[in-house]
Amino acid sequence: MTAPRRAPEPTTSRLRFPRIGAADREVLWLYLLTRAGIWTTAYCTRWLFPDDGRAHHAGSFFSSWQRWDWWHYLHIAQSGYFPDGSGPWTADWDNREAFFPGFPFLLRAVHTVVPSWSAAGALISFVAGGVAVLALARIARLHLPQEGAGPRAALFFLLSPCAVFLAAGYTEALFLAFALPAWLAAQRLNWPLAALLTCLATTVRVSGLFLAGAIAVHFLVTARTSAHWRRLPWLALPALAPLLHSWYLHAHTGDWMAWKHAEERGWYRDFHAPWEAWKNTWHAAFGHSQSTGYALMSQAELLTMVVGLVLCGLLLRRRRWAEAVYIALSLWALGTSYWYTSMPRATLLWWPLWTGLAAWSLRSPRVKTVCLTVGAPLTTIVAVTFLSGRWAG
Repeated sequence: MTAPRRAPEPTTSRLRFPRIGAADREVLWLYLLTRAGIWTTAYCTRWLFPDDGRAHHAGSFFSSWQRWDWWHYLHIAQSGYFPDGSGPWTADWDNREAFFPGFPFLLRAVHTVVPSWSAAGALISFVAGGVAVLALARIARLHLPQEGAGPRAALFFLLSPCAVFLAAGYTEALFLAFALPAWLAAQRLNWPLAALLTCLATTVRVSGLFLAGAIAVHFLVTARTSAHWRRLPWLALPALAPLLHSWYLHAHTGDWMAWKHAEERGWYRDFHAPWEAWKNTWHAAFGHSQSTGYALMSQAELLTMVVGLVLCGLLLRRRRWAEAVYIALSLWALGTSYWYTSMPRATLLWWPLWTGLAAWSLRSPRVKTVCLTVGAPLTTIVAVTFLSGRWAG
């Protein structure tokens, strides 16, 4: 990873829509190719690994994508958070209040014009993923002087092990479609736009608050003039969405932290010291207490934590304070539960990892070869695991 260039002069807060250039078209072409690849994988998985091993007919076109968290988003979109007075006090409650409203609300809106719920979710992720990968490439070009930095970062991102979740009806693509342009706006010192986009990101995932913290740090380290400091109130805007969500949940449950307590009930996300979380995950990975599939995913969780710690250390060494804060907050949130959950999938949100790999590979071409020859098979394995209905982080 190279040191960032000197911060640009403040821009106006007027919305601008940059034109799509040749480099952007190359990134979009790469995006479309990888979408074709992942949908081909989904088609083959549907025929090779049907839910009923004796079936003579494959499932429906979208059946492979209807897994795990998708059902929570779908149920919220269809019937809200507390249908017919049900809630945490109801037997067999699904703890849906753990999920933020941005994606399911957009899903409901898109469904008004797209009759199929699954197709609506896939469409959201497809469009959002294209926005996200363009923003990632522009972030890479902003920091890296080498030609081809943008497509290289996009390549590593789109072929990362958990890339299947960018195409699924999940929140990663939508979150990144807000978060990466927000970070790009902050790099250009456009604080109103950065705050607005970060606020939208916080409607999708709690990770938006980590982004807000990173942007606040970037604001402090780039502050030079009184005009700069007059933009400080904008940094409070991202807290609005979580506050409104907590207020809504409190009105129905009497609990201001209902979303957090739902995570604790459903996914063992109650607080544990970092070393306890590591020990519990290690036991799940190597203690023969879990089935082999879950044990393998626990091994991936441990490896991801190591990668995250190394990444955070490198960012601190390069004095990229804001990005280091973002990664550190993510690691703290994911690494202080009973055990690690969904950490490999969270790497999709770690844009410094993909820009850092791009920088490294441009200095040392063998890095690209290693990443693709090792990473591409892992991408396929995780995709088939998820699409066949097995836990994949």
